[in-house]
Amino acid sequence: MIGGQARFFIRAESEDQAVEAFRYAEKEGINLFVLGGGSNILISDDGFDGLVLQSALKGIVIEEEPAISQNAATSTLSGGKQVRIKAQAGEDWDQFVGYCVSRNLAGMECLSGIPGFVGGTPVQNVGAYGQDVSETIVSVRCLDRTSGLIVELTSEDCVFGYRTSIFNTSMRDRYIVLSVTYSLLEGGPPKITYKDLKDFFSGRTPRLAETRDAVLQIRAAKSMVIDSTDPNSRSVGSFFKNPIVSREFVAEISKKLLRAEVPHFNVDEDNVKIPAAWLIENAGFHKGFVMGNAGISTRHSLAIINRGKARAVDILALKDKIVSAVEAKFGIILQPEPILVGF
Repeated sequence: MIGGQARFFIRAESEDQAVEAFRYAEKEGINLFVLGGGSNILISDDGFDGLVLQSALKGIVIEEEPAISQNAATSTLSGGKQVRIKAQAGEDWDQFVGYCVSRNLAGMECLSGIPGFVGGTPVQNVGAYGQDVSETIVSVRCLDRTSGLIVELTSEDCVFGYRTSIFNTSMRDRYIVLSVTYSLLEGGPPKITYKDLKDFFSGRTPRLAETRDAVLQIRAAKSMVIDSTDPNSRSVGSFFKNPIVSREFVAEISKKLLRAEVPHFNVDEDNVKIPAAWLIENAGFHKGFVMGNAGISTRHSLAIINRGKARAVDILALKDKIVSAVEAKFGIILQPEPILVGF
């Protein structure tokens, strides 16, 4: 384990308990940090001098809706029947995905194997293997720390971007997520757009359950699922976001490196996404790179791992070394994915 202790800790099992914890922190003038499953955070060695509120709200409710949804977030799904499903913030995310897939509800099958709770998914617009939660989120029920009231934010209100939303950008720390409502397609096809999945199925269209199993297998092969027997899984997952740059910038990098092609994926007409893993490896950090008690996974160059006795400062030192090297070689500043707590 990495990181120090919290001064106070509360697990909220209801909205009323979450509100009470918030009001206590406000009254006492102490810092408040909202914790989900703890899978995507790095805690300071000094801990957190305030109140940690862990969401433990449980419950899943399914309700049908008209086949033609008015929500822009579901526009990528077509045909079949739209089904709205509301999950409380403390529900385990992967178990929730499995629940939906077992009921033949399409829209989040590629997000299998991601650790954490439902409440964390809208914060960073969690995504993997060509799918983002923003594609299916209808609304997010939150406690507004500014007014002290419970509010419903639409998908549009959340202003989703690549691994971003208002929850981690313009309105960071304002809202406490209580539940999330998604719109999924009953009997819909899986989303097979990511190269790893295309290669796995060799052109055929799989069932939802097959897609979920494939994602879990692919993630396990990269040590991107929690496994107590696998030292490569002692990480927060991908430590860096894939940077988005202009097409002209990619051309400049290609010219500088004398390469005909720099790997990238289309974002829009003007911009592309470069794999952070490629940048890291080409900046001199191979899989299995070691720096004291921290290192890079032998299976995935995006994962910084605890080799057994690492402290938070060791992880940050390796992170900083990687960021500096990538910036020096490519002129790109990598942005971390995990939330840094107590620094």
